[in-house]
Amino acid sequence: MFYICKWLVWIAMNVAFSVKLEGKENIPKDTNVIFASNHRTNADPPLVSCGIKGKHSFMAKEELFKNKIFGWLIRNLGAFPVSRGKGDTGVLDTAVERLESGQNLVIFPEGTRSKDGKVHRGHSGAAVIAVRANKPIVPIGLIFGEKLKFRTKITIKYGAPINPAEYVEICDTPNPRQLVKLKNRYMADIKLLAEGEPEPEKLPDNTEKEQADE
Repeated sequence: MFYICKWLVWIAMNVAFSVKLEGKENIPKDTNVIFASNHRTNADPPLVSCGIKGKHSFMAKEELFKNKIFGWLIRNLGAFPVSRGKGDTGVLDTAVERLESGQNLVIFPEGTRSKDGKVHRGHSGAAVIAVRANKPIVPIGLIFGEKLKFRTKITIKYGAPINPAEYVEICDTPNPRQLVKLKNRYMADIKLLAEGEPEPEKLPDNTEKEQADE
């Protein structure tokens, strides 16, 4: 059922939007991974999965499961509920279990959708999961205009995988400071993919002032 639902959603996404994938060669072929993306709309999970082979799971706020039909659909697409703002630690265990079963995991570290399209502060949940499961993190940048419309051009950029062992000692109770370093790394990569290189600061033009002084 998963692959049928995924195929139908893939068709729907490519009919509704003009989707371009970049950097698929960065996705490891020898292991399952955590895909960490910026978050713009409710369509992000199926959009991100357009370039993912095999089974994947993703977290979804528990309110989305109240609608029986929609809840059935997203469950069959690999979603599992999370209670936002309630310290739901069990969701981390579920995420690790999904990874250990061989599935990929899609996660949005910002925790909520960006209202201005910019990448905002992220959380360390992806870092904790990556360390506990010892799986690499593939950063993703979702790029499109202000709002999604029919045939909107969307670019999905997959970045180079990040090995958590390069930042955190792999164990069940990782060092919090090391987790922050790992989080800062994947958030920086997501921001770079989604927003591009920052424009260099312009130095003040003192030409006129210098001429006046002469």
